[in-house]
Amino acid sequence: MTSEQSERLATRNIAVTVSYDGRGFSGWQKQNGQVPRGERTVQDEIEKALARMHGHTVPLSGSGRTDAGVHAAGQVANFHTDIESIPAERFIPALNSMLPRDVRIMASREVPRDFHARYSALARTYRFFFYCGKHPLAHELPYVWHLGRWPDIARLNRMAGSLYGEIDCSTFAAAGDQSSSKTRYLYGASFYPEGEKLVFEITANAFLWRMVRSITGTLIHLDSIHASEQEFRRRLESGNRKEAGPTAPGDGLFLWNVRYPGWES
Repeated sequence: MTSEQSERLATRNIAVTVSYDGRGFSGWQKQNGQVPRGERTVQDEIEKALARMHGHTVPLSGSGRTDAGVHAAGQVANFHTDIESIPAERFIPALNSMLPRDVRIMASREVPRDFHARYSALARTYRFFFYCGKHPLAHELPYVWHLGRWPDIARLNRMAGSLYGEIDCSTFAAAGDQSSSKTRYLYGASFYPEGEKLVFEITANAFLWRMVRSITGTLIHLDSIHASEQEFRRRLESGNRKEAGPTAPGDGLFLWNVRYPGWES
């Protein structure tokens, strides 16, 4: 049975919230329907588990792609199933029993048939974690950007205050981004301390490829040279990729949650 045939026969649409450790993956999404030789994608791991459950291919749609090495606490994906006997919440243990330990299903719910994890989403939130102390524990290092110093949080927040409203984000678009429009609606961004860590949280209707890492790296760079919020705004409004600072590493970046009408992951 082809994936198109199975989707036509399916009567239920299931949305799952997914957490994963991005270190072992080349990203969320398969490229052109294929997984690069010798690499793994999160989408492929879940689709393999779904195929084992169903006995045929079951396509999975995600709320958006994450880059190689980027993590997720609340990625959302959906699939159409022809299994009638399993309550929606039982897909959690069923899938987790077949998934590798670096991918976990955290929640599962039945959603309307026309729900799509990407196109139905209202907003996505990312969090970037920095370790600002001198000596992080070994197990923390893969999930933070180790700055080893405390930046000026007030300065960072003054700059981040420009990240609100409908904005042309071309300055922070990676060279390979193929989006037809670089305009996104940003709901806000802010920095706050959390123990020895600093957290940067940013929410938008959608993000360009590597946009969060580019914004994060630019803000940290501008803080290091004591730049003003006016300088950040000038670079933002220039629309010139050359005005962006270094791109932050993916280690500390998490897709934190996705918001839909009436619920969030």
